Amino acid sequence: MRRRSVIVVVCCLCVAAPVVLAGPSATAGSTASAAPDDANPCVGTMERAANGLTVVSVQGMRFGDDGGKRQARLVALGPRGQVEWVHQRDGVTWSYDVDPVDDGTLFVTGTKYRGEDKPGRTVFYKLDPETGETVWSETAPFQDTHDADLLSDTEILVANMRATANVSGNRDRLLVYNRTTDEVTWQWQFRDHYDRDADLGGNYSHDWTHVNDVDAVNETHYLASPRNFDMTVLVDRTSGDVVWELGEPNSGDVMRKQHNPVHYESENGTSTVLVADSENDRIVEYARRDGDWQRTWRVGNESSLTWPRDADRLPNGNTLVGDSSNNRVLEVTPEGEVVWEVYTPWLVYDVERVPYGDEAGGPTIADQDAEGAVNLHGDAAFDATRQERCDAALKNATRFSDLGDDDGGIVGDLLGGGDSDRTTARDDQTSHDDGWDLRQFARGLELVGVAVAVGFVVLLGAGLLFFRRYEQFEIPGED
Repeated sequence: MRRRSVIVVVCCLCVAAPVVLAGPSATAGSTASAAPDDANPCVGTMERAANGLTVVSVQGMRFGDDGGKRQARLVALGPRGQVEWVHQRDGVTWSYDVDPVDDGTLFVTGTKYRGEDKPGRTVFYKLDPETGETVWSETAPFQDTHDADLLSDTEILVANMRATANVSGNRDRLLVYNRTTDEVTWQWQFRDHYDRDADLGGNYSHDWTHVNDVDAVNETHYLASPRNFDMTVLVDRTSGDVVWELGEPNSGDVMRKQHNPVHYESENGTSTVLVADSENDRIVEYARRDGDWQRTWRVGNESSLTWPRDADRLPNGNTLVGDSSNNRVLEVTPEGEVVWEVYTPWLVYDVERVPYGDEAGGPTIADQDAEGAVNLHGDAAFDATRQERCDAALKNATRFSDLGDDDGGIVGDLLGGGDSDRTTARDDQTSHDDGWDLRQFARGLELVGVAVAVGFVVLLGAGLLFFRRYEQFEIPGED
């Protein structure tokens, strides 16, 4: 014959309490986050917090075992590497350039509709990162554009590679495209300045220059990266002249198959170029002194970086690096120390620290008295298993609000920051307001846990007294 007691109800609280303390549950606007004792698998070294969001363009291509094409996406990371949101857009198969715009939006360049009918068509769009809505979108008549700059809300500066359709030979060029009239209002063709019969570039009738980047240095000068020429060039828009070249075709000594060069100017006016020297697995900086280029800085090699494709100098003097085939983003000091490291599989292309706008403008290496070749050090050991966990976390972090032809989806506050921060954030790197820090949430839950525990003890005592007083009575109908 069994007896029943109120103590059964009390024990239910005991079972429920650990669930509450384990972490927040999913709501209508989010996905369940990792528990406080389960560190964000995407975070490596985290010596200090970043200033605001870091947005990463991920192409979605995996090499090696289980290799193949994955979904392209944008990943926004908080100051300590927490995943703020993940954006994927219907039809965009390759994600390339992403630029913060002064109005708070992001200007994105990608490739969509890859297929026999429309192979590698370029799409430009502005994304509102607060809502996940596409402000405007244009599918342009260019093939597989890797980089573009928004000159105004209507004019787009384009690095037009693989421009061989419906032309005789090659039409690789820099151009300005008016998205409202669908017209090219200015263009500069490489074939007018370089000899097609010279020993440089790729196949003239297929992918001669592979011009993968163009930046407006000012209103009249554009910096371009014809990757297959192993050089960067500065073009005067007004005269059409090549002002200078950096690099030497086919030698690979200065750079080989480079990406995303950025032009800076030292305090004394010296032109300086920071570039991801992709095929040489390093980041390099060159200063133009008395008409000659001198390498002032080098970091990384094949044992530490693998095909890096982006590098920006931050205002604090560090360099933000997209270590492409290693699927990670690094902030590196002039001495080569990694102070901020987050993984975003698979295949990083572009990375921007949002508060600093497009191509953050920090001091040159020469202005920091830090010239030389340094080794990369201080990054975390990152095994394949953890990388798989990071990829799974990013997949779980994705929720589509309206994934149609012109709309993407975002989610916020999904993964907490890394647990390996060992120093206090300095100066302007103290902001945590851009995202939810899971550890702060956990500390709040600790207080809730104390209250639950006290309540549990009181109810348990009351239950025991009740049980002792009435345990002699049998409940009718039970045996």
